[in-house]
Amino acid sequence: MFGQEDTAPSIKVDVDVVNVLFNVRDKKSGLIGNLNKDDFTIFEDGKQQTVKYFNRETDLPLTIGLLIDVSASQMNLIDIEKNAASQFFSQVIRPKDLAFLISFGAEAELLQDYTSSPKLLRAGLEGLKVNSAVSGLHPGPVPTASHPKGTILYDAVYLASSDQLKGQVGRKVLVLITDGEDQGSSYSIKQAVEAAQKADALIYGFYYVDRAFYYGSGLVFGGVSDSALKQLSEDTGGHVFHIDKKLTLQNAFDELQAEMRSQYAIGYTPTNSVKDGTFRRLEIRTNNKDWKIQARKGYYAIKTEN
Repeated sequence: MFGQEDTAPSIKVDVDVVNVLFNVRDKKSGLIGNLNKDDFTIFEDGKQQTVKYFNRETDLPLTIGLLIDVSASQMNLIDIEKNAASQFFSQVIRPKDLAFLISFGAEAELLQDYTSSPKLLRAGLEGLKVNSAVSGLHPGPVPTASHPKGTILYDAVYLASSDQLKGQVGRKVLVLITDGEDQGSSYSIKQAVEAAQKADALIYGFYYVDRAFYYGSGLVFGGVSDSALKQLSEDTGGHVFHIDKKLTLQNAFDELQAEMRSQYAIGYTPTNSVKDGTFRRLEIRTNNKDWKIQARKGYYAIKTEN
């Protein structure tokens, strides 16, 4: 749907190989970045697969989408988000990487399309503003349905995955800064997860709640659960960062950087070669019971379009 800049990286992809990005943590949740192929076995639907390649993926081009909640409940956090995200982009984006920026509230809006320019991304962040309309259709670059909405989290994930990330290669990451509430999305959380899985995108949730807003508005049940963010993140190979006094937004971005620098990639040609669109479950095992693997739970065996 959206145009792609000429600076997009060109990588030859073997469509018959399933690629899985993953991290490994020790029992104290520390990242382990010095392992090799012999430390792992991979299974698809319970059947062991033959590993075709294994390497560290820190140099593989990165496509990152930052999705920021601009509903009324986040109004007091937007300036903090602007500053932290701006610094993150400055530190992470390299010439061969691409990033885009979407805000979502009552609608989703593409504030900056694909670019490798931190300067353009910072300019896009200046466009963040509260969007808490409860009805009506406002024209914008990302289509949304016209029924009443509050915070279309699932729609934003679905659209970012199916429109923005479709056809991209390399590492693909969506970062969601939100209090995890969804009101009025046209798509379900299941459809959002499926779209991300089909795009081979890892989702990282930044669970950021302005308690004062909810209590001040008498909404004691708002922003009390990260369950939606957990499902979106864990099913795709990411996880949730809880933003609070102990872990600031900037700290979380720093941790995410470290995680992306510690990723492994494993690739195999499936023994089940049928491209029937079904979901195949993945499991990566290690020979050390103290290590924890963080990876997506599966993929869809979709026939690649020529």
